[in-house]
Amino acid sequence: MQRQTTLAKKADIQHKWYIVDAAGQTLGRLASEVAVVLTGKNKPIYTPTLDCGDYVIVINASKVVFSGNKLEGKFYYNNSGNYHGMRKRSAKVMVENYPVELVERTIKGMIPHTRLGRQMAKKLFVYADDKHLQQAQQPEVLVLKEGKK
Repeated sequence: MQRQTTLAKKADIQHKWYIVDAAGQTLGRLASEVAVVLTGKNKPIYTPTLDCGDYVIVINASKVVFSGNKLEGKFYYNNSGNYHGMRKRSAKVMVENYPVELVERTIKGMIPHTRLGRQMAKKLFVYADDKHLQQAQQPEVLVLKEGKK
């Protein structure tokens, strides 16, 4: 007798709110765990064709850390499409001046690049300090796994 996998229905899915403190966390490890929660892969009812993920609030984005020599050696590129329209910023500049964009770009790069992925990305809220606007949702604290120290 063969068992069939049951797929979740849209009515079965319940979205929770989580809050993550990024202070002292390595950016890549933080982003991969947040991406798993956004996509819903941490739930037993995960269905690839539905948005099963939860809402995630990331605070203290300006206090995120990099491992190794990435502050000086890693660069982020933007191109406007115009001649000489490419902009290159180091990770150090991104952490100091654009911490919200840095964390958002890293997490969004780890979720699917489809319509469903864009829907999942709308459930991400990133703040540079410890103040956020979602107190009314009463988010639960999401404890991340400890990485290598």
